[in-house]
Amino acid sequence: MIKENSPIAIFGLGHMGLPTAALLAKSGLKVVGVDINNETVEMVNKGRSPIMEPGLEDMVKQAVGNGCLSATNDSLSALVKAKTIMIIVPTPVDEHKKSDLTAVNSASRSISKGLKKDDLVIVESTVPPGTCENLVIPLLEESGLKAGEDFKVAYTPERALPNNTLYEMTHNARVIGGINPESTQMAAALYQRITGGEIIMVQDLVTAEMVKLMENTYRDTNIALANEMALVCNALGVDAIEAIQAANHHPRVNIHTPGPGVGGHCLSIDPYFIVEIARERGVETPLIQTSRQVNEDMPGEVVQIVEQALEDKGKIISASKIGVLGVAYKGNVADARETPAKPLIMKLDGKGAEVLVNDPYVPSESIELWGAKVVDLETALSTDCVVLVTDHDLYRNIRPEMIKNRLLVCTRPILDRETFQKKGVVFKGVGRS
Repeated sequence: MIKENSPIAIFGLGHMGLPTAALLAKSGLKVVGVDINNETVEMVNKGRSPIMEPGLEDMVKQAVGNGCLSATNDSLSALVKAKTIMIIVPTPVDEHKKSDLTAVNSASRSISKGLKKDDLVIVESTVPPGTCENLVIPLLEESGLKAGEDFKVAYTPERALPNNTLYEMTHNARVIGGINPESTQMAAALYQRITGGEIIMVQDLVTAEMVKLMENTYRDTNIALANEMALVCNALGVDAIEAIQAANHHPRVNIHTPGPGVGGHCLSIDPYFIVEIARERGVETPLIQTSRQVNEDMPGEVVQIVEQALEDKGKIISASKIGVLGVAYKGNVADARETPAKPLIMKLDGKGAEVLVNDPYVPSESIELWGAKVVDLETALSTDCVVLVTDHDLYRNIRPEMIKNRLLVCTRPILDRETFQKKGVVFKGVGRS
């Protein structure tokens, strides 16, 4: 049982780590966040959030103010009194689509140097199945302590979307698996403090690791199906959005929405963790790999739509200005991790187009590294072809007369095609020919 004011050390104060720290501190526990980024540590200690997330800064400010939350880059000092230690660090994939567990490795080694008898270590980072047993636990046991006997280990995947993180973390179901029943139960007791969602206790660590990957691979595969259907609809002159919406009236059909590709820290990465571990076990995963390829190819498909639409108007892409609306991977967030907008912009730039980008959330410095110029909305709408990539609410208010050169490629279903066509705008899109 986690006692009131029992200290917790959280390794990683990123998109999931800081909200977790703030919620646990709000529940009355003492929390020390550990992060290698000095700027992050300084901001948190000043009661500020380095992450744009509704409600998070107020929660951090309050938690720091009442002495329940602090941050440090000194891992050993954070471990001195902590009885619960959490690993919530990033796990990207490398250029070969293999998991990069550098941060998990580093955090585990640091924890091993200060691990104590009866401590509970909880891993939240998304990892390939078997990572806790084959990487984390052996590193922790370098402390001289034995997992399951001297200290406890549990795994629970985070389930939250940017811009709605705090709500989802306090309402979604939480899957937890441990090295033994006591580890699972202790972790469950901790999370019951911060969520009203169901606590689902599974039989072991590897089952819990697999659950998160299955969820996101299902979604990625479904989106790939929608995207492939959209390409077929393009060839047939069928509005894929209308067809999908009609098909979804069937009680056992739920086709997702097609778009310019898949981004974010989960959907575009997690399927590769399954592919990786399956390959190591001699199991082929052609469906998962093909789905990933379909979604990764979508930015190129959008470029082809743009190029053809320009040619139909007597223009060539190398002599055109292209306005890209949105680079965040989803609407109303500043998160551009793995965004399909990046390869889209780079492909347009590679064909000689001048790419002008508008995004009210994402900092301009990173965008300009992709070969684009950041501009205001009016300028982006005045280009030879406007490409709507991200469904920010701001773009829902675009009217036909704002598209100066009457050519719009809309990759998200947030604008009404008929409205624009009635006003003389050529309206193209993924599955909307």
